[in-house]
Amino acid sequence: MPDHIRFLLKHALIGVAAAVSFVGLLLWFNVMNLWYLVSHTAEGPLALGVMTVFFIITFASVQMGIAVMALGESDEDDDGPRGNVPELAVLPVRVSDHR
Repeated sequence: MPDHIRFLLKHALIGVAAAVSFVGLLLWFNVMNLWYLVSHTAEGPLALGVMTVFFIITFASVQMGIAVMALGESDEDDDGPRGNVPELAVLPVRVSDHR
């Protein structure tokens, strides 16, 4: 398997784990009475499945995006937030009066 595919799959799986954990925590802490709604209605399991799939899509996409965007970052200490930026010099400019 190519390295870039393995890289994306690894980060997608991290996002899946985060999403499933998040849904589990929502149910465990009964946020907005979600556990009661899921467990006491006929459509509860379907709603739980849809919510989990949408959270997986969102969290996996965000995790892959963060990982890809972080590829360009350098591990070296830069001189500042912009790196090694040269000093700018003020140069005098001759202005003529054309009235």
